[in-house]
Amino acid sequence: MEKKLKERLLPFILTAGIILLDQLTKWIVTVTIPKWSVGPSFFGDFLRIIHVYNPGIAFSIGGGLSATVRSFLFGLMPLLVIAVMFVIYFRSNDLTKLQRWSIAGIIGGGLGNLIDRFFRPEGVVDFIDVKFYGLFGLERWPTFNVADASVVVCGILLLASLIFTIKKAKETAPEEKEGTDEK
Repeated sequence: MEKKLKERLLPFILTAGIILLDQLTKWIVTVTIPKWSVGPSFFGDFLRIIHVYNPGIAFSIGGGLSATVRSFLFGLMPLLVIAVMFVIYFRSNDLTKLQRWSIAGIIGGGLGNLIDRFFRPEGVVDFIDVKFYGLFGLERWPTFNVADASVVVCGILLLASLIFTIKKAKETAPEEKEGTDEK
């Protein structure tokens, strides 16, 4: 029983690491680059470190809403989603190790951004700015941070793992005998 609990708690090292890295990188940006300006660039202007704030969610959606509505939608709702993820994480015995680590990474990213939402009145600090060469009509991809990257990467891993697990379960499930359910 104790070994099983340790196995379930181990992925939360990733959660803590993401929160620490996210907040550390945001702190470095806020003390070294003036607000709303561009810092160092790498590979020409392919990757830039900038200092901006996002009062909304992904792609600045909802940034124009009132502070009260934003606090509820972008603060309390994600907190509820994270709580549900914790419940699923600890109640499910069917999750693979990859799925548990992926959920832990999503939780870490979600908590990293929630810290900003609750303690930075300007919004979430975003600083990674990547050239997108006009794809999808975007010259530059919307600016993001370590927490955002964690949620996206771990979300993709979780989704792919769930699809693979479901597909594998269907392939290994015993086939129904013909004619048993026909009327």
